This record gives sequence, C-alpha cells and structure tokens, in this order.
Amino acid sequence: MGNKVYTFEIDISWNLIALISKIDRFDASWTSIEKREGQSLKQLKSIATIRSVAASTRIEGSKMNNEEVEVLLKNIDITKLADRDSQEVVGYFDTLDIISESYQDINITESSLKNLHNILLKYSRKDSWHKGGYKQHNNAVEANYPDGTKCIIFETTEAGFPTEAAMKNLIEWYKSDKQTHPLVKCALFCYEFLSIHPFQDGNGRLSRLIATLLLLKNGYKWIEYVSFEHEIETRKDEYYRALRNCQSQRPNENVTEWVSFFFNALLNIQSQLFDKLETSGIQLQLSPKEKSIITFIGNHPGCKSGEIAKKLDIPNPTVKRILSNLMGKNLIEKYGTGPGTNYSLK
Repeated sequence: MGNKVYTFEIDISWNLIALISKIDRFDASWTSIEKREGQSLKQLKSIATIRSVAASTRIEGSKMNNEEVEVLLKNIDITKLADRDSQEVVGYFDTLDIISESYQDINITESSLKNLHNILLKYSRKDSWHKGGYKQHNNAVEANYPDGTKCIIFETTEAGFPTEAAMKNLIEWYKSDKQTHPLVKCALFCYEFLSIHPFQDGNGRLSRLIATLLLLKNGYKWIEYVSFEHEIETRKDEYYRALRNCQSQRPNENVTEWVSFFFNALLNIQSQLFDKLETSGIQLQLSPKEKSIITFIGNHPGCKSGEIAKKLDIPNPTVKRILSNLMGKNLIEKYGTGPGTNYSLK
C-alpha cells in the first residue's frame, strides 16, 4: 500500500509497521531502565561517544581509529589540531556534546542547522570560508573508500536559490506535519537533507548528528548510549546503496528502501544496547575473582587459563571453574582445544 509523505512515496507494509512497533516497545520501557541502570549508562555513553565520533568521521575519510580518537578527546588542545582528521574529530565531538546537553533548546530551523554546521567545522581551517552557510558551488554525494578512491553516488540540489528553497520547504514540512510518525519524519528529514546536500562540505556528518538530535527531541533518549554512526559505518555499502536506489528516482521518489534501512539500523543498535545492559547487570552480581578475571580477559583477549592463574595469583583449578561459570553466563567465549584453549570476551 503506497502512502504519500512530503514529496515521497512510502509502501506501508506490515513489516514496516512491525519495525516501528519494536522500536517503540523498547522506548516505552526506557524510563524504568534508565533509573535502574544509572551507573552502567554513564559508562556506555562515554563509550558510545567515542565510537560515534570516530565512526562518523571515518565514513568521510578520516584514518583515526577509536583508540586514537579517545586519546585526542581526553587531551584536547585546540592549538595543536594541525591535521584535518583531528580538526574534524574535535568538531564532531563538540557538536555532539552540544546536542546531547541542549537538544531541548535547539529548534529545527535553518539558523540552528547553520549554527551546528559552524560548530562542526569550526576547527577545520580548510572549511573556514564556507562553514555555517549554504553551499556556493554545486556538489555531489561521494563515497570515500579506505584505498583513497571516491565514487559519485548522486548529483545534489543546485547551489543558490534551489538549495535555499529546498531547505525552507523541508523545515516547514517537518514543523507542520503532525500526522506522520516521528520515526518516519526523522528518517525522511535525514534522507532529504542528504539529497539536498545544502552545505559545501560536512553534510554526511551533520546528517548523522541531525538524526540524533531529532530522535532526542522526540523522546528516544536511549540513542545517547549507543552509536548510530558506528552502525552506519559497519553497513556503509548498504547505507549508500539505499540512498542511491531511492535518489535515482527523484523527484517524488519511493523511499521505502531507505526508511527500512534506517529503522533496521535503529532496531539493531537497540538490541545491542539491551545486550550490553543485560551483561552489565550480570557483571554487578559477579564475585571479586570473577570480575578480576573478566577484566584480565578484556585486556588480554586470547589468553589461556594458566596465564590468568599466574598473573592474578589464583589457583589454576579455581580459574578453570570460574571460566566455566563465566561461559555459562554468556560473558566469555572459549576458542581452541587442549593446550591451545584460550578465552575472549563475548
């Protein structure tokens, strides 16, 4: 069954309805989870922030891994951000932090999006001429690959009046549409923003920040404790394919493939969050020896029971018994057999 939303067509199917229902069911229980898991969530938010910043900048070509991003963000010195990767990482972190702290006060307007873009690129010397303003030259959606090659995905809205009009129309629709489900509106807003590509650079990064902003403003607060950006990075080819397949039909395209991808990504990170919270809950019930062994395995993946016993000064039979218990609780995995048996976190 086709349905018209904004300028798009969406096939409303039982599958799409089921995806929305699953996401909303988790959201309905979030308030009680938040109260119960306060300390665990604080740690998860810190981890998610690192993953989000690292992944979103890598999607656009950054070479920094999670560990390098974490070190940089722990010791930010804006006078020493000499390379583009560092400048983009700190800009993304600042923008995400502002959204996290002030999302209730950020209205969905052209000026607020321009301000977020300005913050996103404020350390990037290369982008100083255009940050905070709509593009002055036509641009295109490009995929950046690890080997340095690029591929044009889609030709975007022309610079000047067409871009200004398209952004004005998008924001007016978002504010006036009171009937469409907020998750659908969020997916469509991000899709159209990417299709317009209103800024000279930084559109991909800003679109993912906007997704977080819109989700938070619509009450989906759990998004802060997982990395939507990391999910996009791991499904990068699927992400670009969904965009390309829909955008190739413009205008008045059918965007069902994109909306399904967007919802599946949210559902997957919801599931990851649930698993992490479940694991955190189990770990709170562990004995001191169990916790020390879990920590050791986390820092030394692939370690053997004898190594654990020696380093932690715990008798080997006790270590083997604890390892068996931890496997039973689904916290660690066992690899190999005989003398080659080793352990890593689940």
